[in-house]
Amino acid sequence: MSKHEHIPEDLQELYEVHDYRHAAAILACEFPDECQEIFTVLRSFRFTKEQLQKSGGNESDMPKAFSTFLRPLGWKEGQLKAKFLIDDEEVTSDTHKIDYIKNRIAFDLEWNSKDQTFDRDLYAFRAFFEYHRISVGILVTRSQELDPLFKQLRIFPKYGASTTHLGKLLPRLRAGRNGGCPVLVFGITTKLLR
Repeated sequence: MSKHEHIPEDLQELYEVHDYRHAAAILACEFPDECQEIFTVLRSFRFTKEQLQKSGGNESDMPKAFSTFLRPLGWKEGQLKAKFLIDDEEVTSDTHKIDYIKNRIAFDLEWNSKDQTFDRDLYAFRAFFEYHRISVGILVTRSQELDPLFKQLRIFPKYGASTTHLGKLLPRLRAGRNGGCPVLVFGITTKLLR
């Protein structure tokens, strides 16, 4: 894994980091306040074996941890609604919601959803970017480095192959499903286990 000059070393030790289209440089240089907020929440995030074993319901403890920090700082859920005129007929188009948006930065966390959620996330990032609503998308998901831990805890089927993890996200990014939108990816590793 290569080092990223705009990502602090401590975060590169905790997360598996992937940078598409210079997202880290754009985030650090153009949006320093939002960058520091994201880096702070990433440094603060930890999980326990008990949280892994707990059933998630609508929202597991993982997204709640991010919301607890980001919502008070003004990171809000966003959805793009576009209206097009095609042969004098108005057509509307809505995107998938993005978990957190602030000052042209989109941030989504996918802990244990169906892997098709990545397609919706990347389409939303792409649409927001193409309509000049965001400059960078950030995605946090599980690194496959967690798989041995899931097997040890006998919960691997819960975090199966068809759920959101880097192995499902990175091929989509390499295929360009994010369009021209710069995307910064953080994969959650066992170094974040308390």
